[in-house]
Amino acid sequence: MNKIFSLNKMQGRIDDCPQRLPLVIIGLAWLGGTLATAALALIGNWQNVAMILGSFGASCLLIFAYPESPFAQPRDIVGGHFITTFTGLAFMTIFGIEWWSLALAVGTAIALMLLFRVPHPPAGSNPLIVMLGGVKWHFLVTPTLVGALALVVVALIYNNIGRGRHYPRYW
Repeated sequence: MNKIFSLNKMQGRIDDCPQRLPLVIIGLAWLGGTLATAALALIGNWQNVAMILGSFGASCLLIFAYPESPFAQPRDIVGGHFITTFTGLAFMTIFGIEWWSLALAVGTAIALMLLFRVPHPPAGSNPLIVMLGGVKWHFLVTPTLVGALALVVVALIYNNIGRGRHYPRYW
């Protein structure tokens, strides 16, 4: 039994904690996240629609602190948020909100992101946001799709300002 499961495995490896990002990167990530969230909020106010999705905050962390990450690329941001929100809406419509439908929606959303090659970890929370919020199908368009596209537009502009910066790595 100790080969398959052992409490010793939970102690972690001997690796050191990763180094803190340089202060300039932290500052750039702060500014990028601030600008992107402000853009979403302003669009929402201007159009009188909700443009903020809780998982967008975590998306901003990836987009602006780790823009070279595969999880921060445009196809992953838009595709991941779209697929997972759709999954949450479909499960809620078909099965209602039950402990098991919440669980299956998250698991299915993860599998679909991987199947379609658009893994975006922050989007993994979207089925829970959808189902616990009891939102309607329009939530797939706003805030999800329009918001994700707006994040990508801000990232395209912001992450390409300055020398040595290039975003995205791929489409």
